Amino acid sequence: MLGRGSIFAAAVVLAAFCGAQQASAQGVFTLSSPSFKDGERLAVKNAGNNKANPNCVGDNISPALNWANPPEGTKSYALLMFDPEGRPPGGVSHWVAYGIPASVTGFAEGEVSKASDKYIGGLSTQKVGFYSGPCTPAGPPHHYTFTLIATDLEPAALKEGMTREELIKALDGHAKQATGLIGIFSK
Repeated sequence: MLGRGSIFAAAVVLAAFCGAQQASAQGVFTLSSPSFKDGERLAVKNAGNNKANPNCVGDNISPALNWANPPEGTKSYALLMFDPEGRPPGGVSHWVAYGIPASVTGFAEGEVSKASDKYIGGLSTQKVGFYSGPCTPAGPPHHYTFTLIATDLEPAALKEGMTREELIKALDGHAKQATGLIGIFSK
């Protein structure tokens, strides 16, 4: 016969197992890219192409991005690309996009290198509302963090042209879950 401690331990194990089964059936909210793996180098073509800046050595072609298994009740997404090592101490915001409808599950390579009707463009550090690739100076690689945020907001709920900081403030209380992906780049 099992004692109370053994019954409790068995119940905890069973509950954990059932919870894990439910989580794996629903899936984990993920952001991925066929263009690069998490923690790996972005291609040169993904770097910025501002000819006035010698650190911009690429073609400004946005990498492909895909996501899956959003949390229940997701109505829209926000997507940020941020370089925490750029322009110390504040970092560089390379892309601010939001109002992405819940029906959208990714962007093709190059699709967000210009404005798109699939999202509302915010303002990056470069003052543009679309992808702006890395222009990393010589030295150690920078980490370009892509963060996808599932929200309970309707796609048209927020005004156009918000900065990263304004968007983060506007999403307070509306973010359901976030997932991320990091690409590295150096000149």
